[in-house]
Amino acid sequence: MMRKLSLFLLSLSASAAALAESKINMPQGVTEVSRDIYGLHMLIFLVCCAIAVFVFGWMILALILHRKSRGVEPAKFSHSTRAEIVWTVIPIGILIGMAIPSAETLVKIEDSRNPDITVKVTGYQWKWHYEYLDEGVEFYSNLARPSNEARRLGSGIDPNSVPNYLLEVDNPLVVPVGAKVRLLITSNDVIHAWWMKDFGIKKDAIPGFINEAWFRAEESGVFRGQCAELCGKDHGFMPIVVEVLEQAEYEGWVAARQEEQGVTPKMAAAAAE
Repeated sequence: MMRKLSLFLLSLSASAAALAESKINMPQGVTEVSRDIYGLHMLIFLVCCAIAVFVFGWMILALILHRKSRGVEPAKFSHSTRAEIVWTVIPIGILIGMAIPSAETLVKIEDSRNPDITVKVTGYQWKWHYEYLDEGVEFYSNLARPSNEARRLGSGIDPNSVPNYLLEVDNPLVVPVGAKVRLLITSNDVIHAWWMKDFGIKKDAIPGFINEAWFRAEESGVFRGQCAELCGKDHGFMPIVVEVLEQAEYEGWVAARQEEQGVTPKMAAAAAE
């Protein structure tokens, strides 16, 4: 019986590894925090599976070995102090074992100290406003026009023909690869939520409050998220797009934006202060 249980747990581990590549499982992401969250998720999942296999295995074994047809007589005792101690101590040990990596991950998620870039993110119905506090650059990020046109009733446009339908914006948030980016998240009207699964971030944007989040993207590319709070009738049309560039490309983008918005070096230095 124990050999079968061991084989089952090994197959379960293999299945968990396969799930890592499947869309039904949560993504590992491109930041250290997102991978830590994924690892914690899989650890707790396997612990829960192991507990379920152990408990139900013993229940099924007891039903088979102690069924009435075998002539087994029921026990006469009403309780067992030893059993009560065991089934109290073991769960406490399991909870402590899960609490340690959970606490480490939670501390890392909230550690937004010493950022390289700070961006204020403000949610509106139904768009985002990004303000680079150190560069003096700011802009709104709206649903891209092709998606906005295709979503309308009677538009005659097939949504399947629109690339990244409802997941594209006119002005993405742009950051450099490898930089620690701190986000100061708030709202101008109702409660929104800035959710980027590839970064392991989901923070509420609440009017009158500022929530902090951070990420350090380790890969360049374009990453897509959405508002994850029911913020009104156009909630489904409020995507988030982050473009991660190499440092030189990012600096060129910042310079172009500053020139476009009339931000002088002196103004940028004052904003950084």
